[in-house]
Amino acid sequence: MKRREFIKNSALASAVIGFPTIVPASVFGKNAPSNKINIGQIGCGRIAREHDLPGVLRHDVARIIAVSDLDSNRMADGKKLVEDYYTKKMGKAYLDVTQYGDYKDMLQNKDIDAIVISTPDHWHSQPAMEASLAGKHVYVQKPTSLTIREGRQLVDAVKKSGTVLQLGTQQRSSEQFRIAAELVRNGRIGRLHTVKVGLPGDPAGPEAAAMPIPSNLNYDMWLGSTPEVPYTEIGVHPATGYGRPGWLRREQFGAGMITGWGQHHYDSAAWGMDTELTGPRYIQAVAEFPQSGLWDVHGDFMAKAEYDNGITMYTSGGYPNGIRYEGTEGWIWVSRGSYVASSSDPVAQGNSAKALDASDPKILQSVIGPDEIQLIRSDEHHGNWLGAIQGNNELLSPVEIGHRSCSVCLLTHISMKLGRKLEWDAKAEKFINDAEANSMLERPQRAPYGTNYVKV
Repeated sequence: MKRREFIKNSALASAVIGFPTIVPASVFGKNAPSNKINIGQIGCGRIAREHDLPGVLRHDVARIIAVSDLDSNRMADGKKLVEDYYTKKMGKAYLDVTQYGDYKDMLQNKDIDAIVISTPDHWHSQPAMEASLAGKHVYVQKPTSLTIREGRQLVDAVKKSGTVLQLGTQQRSSEQFRIAAELVRNGRIGRLHTVKVGLPGDPAGPEAAAMPIPSNLNYDMWLGSTPEVPYTEIGVHPATGYGRPGWLRREQFGAGMITGWGQHHYDSAAWGMDTELTGPRYIQAVAEFPQSGLWDVHGDFMAKAEYDNGITMYTSGGYPNGIRYEGTEGWIWVSRGSYVASSSDPVAQGNSAKALDASDPKILQSVIGPDEIQLIRSDEHHGNWLGAIQGNNELLSPVEIGHRSCSVCLLTHISMKLGRKLEWDAKAEKFINDAEANSMLERPQRAPYGTNYVKV
C-alpha cells in the first residue's frame, strides 16, 4: 500500500471507531506533522504518577498508549490518569489505553515506539535491556543498575540495538546544575581540587510480620531476580495511596540513598569534574547499618573518592543536600532548590533551598564565551529524550554516562559493606588485587528473572 493510501485509510478507520488509529512513529518522516511517538509506561506507582507520566504528557510529540504494572489496582489508576488527561485536553474521549499485566507482552506490541520505566530499583536493568533489544527507545529511572556487571550489560544492549536510552538523572535538565558545571569546567573557580556532596541516609525500620499477598499483586514477579521472602506491606508499597514505599529501605531491592539519590548528585558532580566516562581510582567509605528491623539500608555515612585528575570527592549526610565545588580561586554551590521530584521526597526544603551560590557573586555573573566549553541545554528531561528520538537534539543522559555515575554509587556501597579502602580500575571495571570486592560486582539472580537470562 502506498504511503498516501495508508494514511488516508488510517484516518477513515479512526473516524469510524472514535479513536485515532495507533501508527508507529517510524511510519512517518521525523518532521511529519502527524508524527507521534507512541509510549508504553512500565510501573504506575509514585514516581510514574508524580514525575514520569506528567513529564511525558506535557509533550505533544508523545502519546502514551499503554501501561503495565504488577499491581492491577495501580495499573488501572495509571490507565485512568492518562485517559483523563487526554480527555480533558481534547475535550472528548481520545484514547483507550491498553493494560499489560506483564511488560514483556507490551514489548511485543509493534505499535509502541518507546518505553518509560518507573519501577522499583531491582526492576530497572532487565526491562531496559529487553526493551532496547526489542527496538524500543527507553527512558529509565535511576539507578541504572544494582550491580556494575548488569550496568555494563545494559550499555552493551543499547549499543547493539542502536536505540535511544535516557537515564532519569533529571538534575541535568535543571539550569543551575548546568551553569555550575559550565563555570567549573571553564575555570571560574581556578583549578578544581575538592567536591563535597551532601546526601542523607535512611532510618532503621520496625520488625514486620508476614501478611497475606493481596490478590491484585503479582508478588512473585514483583520480587523478580531477588530471593523469595514473605510479603509485608511496609516492605513493598502502600496498599492504598502513593506514599513513599518501604522497598526503598531494603537492600534486597536497592542500596538505599547512595543509589536512590546518589546517582543524581554523582552524575551532576561528574559533569563539573569532567569524569563522566571514567571513575575514581580509590574509594573508601564507612557507614552505619541497622542491627534489626525490616529496613536494612545504610544510615549515616562518610565516603571519599580519589580521581586520577587530582580531584577528591567527599560524600556525607553531614553536608547540606547538594554539591559544592572547591577550587584554587573560589567555590560554587548547587542544589535542587525548591524543586522536588515527588511530594514525599525525604529532605526538608530548608536544608537546600538556595539553588546556586558562590564565594564571589561575580563568578555566577560570568558569561561563558562561544569558544569555551558549552554543555548541553535542556528545558525538560523527558522532552530532551523525545527530541533525541526524533533526531532534533543531543541526548543529555546517555547510557554510558548513566552507568558510570551509578558505578560510583555501587563502588561506595561495596566499600561501606567491606569497611576498607578499595582500588578501582575504571577501564577494566574491576578492583585491583581484591577478590572479595570483585565478587560483589554481581549478585545471585533467582530464575527465571534477572539480567542473566537476557541474551545480549
